[in-house]
Amino acid sequence: MNQSINNEKHTVLLTGATGFLGKHLGAKLYENPDFSVKAAVRKYAKDLSIPQSDQCLINDINSETKWEAALKGCDRAVHMAARVHVMKEDASYPLAEFRRINVDGTLNLARQAADQGIKRFVFVSSIKVNGEKTSRGFSYTTDVPEIPKDPYGLSKYEAEEGLKEIAVNTGMEVVIIRPPMIYGPGVKGNFQRLVNLINKGYPLPLAHINNKRSFVSIYNLCDLIQCCLIHPAAANQTFLVSDNEDLSTSELLQKMAEVLEIKPHLFWFPKGVLKFSASVLGKGGEISRLVDSLQVDISDTMDKLNWKPAVNVESALKQTLRC
Repeated sequence: MNQSINNEKHTVLLTGATGFLGKHLGAKLYENPDFSVKAAVRKYAKDLSIPQSDQCLINDINSETKWEAALKGCDRAVHMAARVHVMKEDASYPLAEFRRINVDGTLNLARQAADQGIKRFVFVSSIKVNGEKTSRGFSYTTDVPEIPKDPYGLSKYEAEEGLKEIAVNTGMEVVIIRPPMIYGPGVKGNFQRLVNLINKGYPLPLAHINNKRSFVSIYNLCDLIQCCLIHPAAANQTFLVSDNEDLSTSELLQKMAEVLEIKPHLFWFPKGVLKFSASVLGKGGEISRLVDSLQVDISDTMDKLNWKPAVNVESALKQTLRC
């Protein structure tokens, strides 16, 4: 981890500790003698690196959640718990549900954290705050081109804005991190679906897709979060993160196949026809994430924190696909 070193030991509250990111981050911090960790969980979990004696029961996260017991003794917090993007939405008003947890729940926790003397609050947001795709030769920075229209992205944006206001009013330091697609051992969602398609040998119409997308391995993201917990320059900043190795979809599939030691079955198909056909079938969003570009510029993150991704894509994919 590339960061300034201090000798102070910190006690960190983790929300979302039983999730994909939470399990990896909890294990990383628990192994570090500079940190003590408390995990906020709905029910005691045996599959965490954090023992049950350091787990604190929390019910649904919303504007009424009581955090006093969980925050007691902590001086840092990492908030990862959220209502994430839902592929098959069943809520009659999705934005209200996203706001209830991602905005109201986040700001309620942050206010109580400030009242309890938490010095630094790290919020794991999303690149969806910036948008869904980038044009050729353009990469997202921390500037937001326009207010997000996607309910999940909008809820994260509103939470970010509320946290900045709390930081100004209370003096609690807030750090915001916006990751793109995260992958690593145990990953699910879109990344795992790609792995399954390659593994089963399905022919995919994605040869010669010349887009570029930024990804971040769980190892690099956890390393950055750990850095942001203590680095002096991280206070009240927003950071983008990636592996700093952008790939086209076809390049990613080729690399996956190499690790799995199988031959991918990719064929050429007109991009425009593919996107139109997918939109007719109600799969436009899924195909866009495969054929459009989404790049992030992490030069500001690396410069301000003297940090760089420690694990390259090839190594991260090997650890992800061979676990």
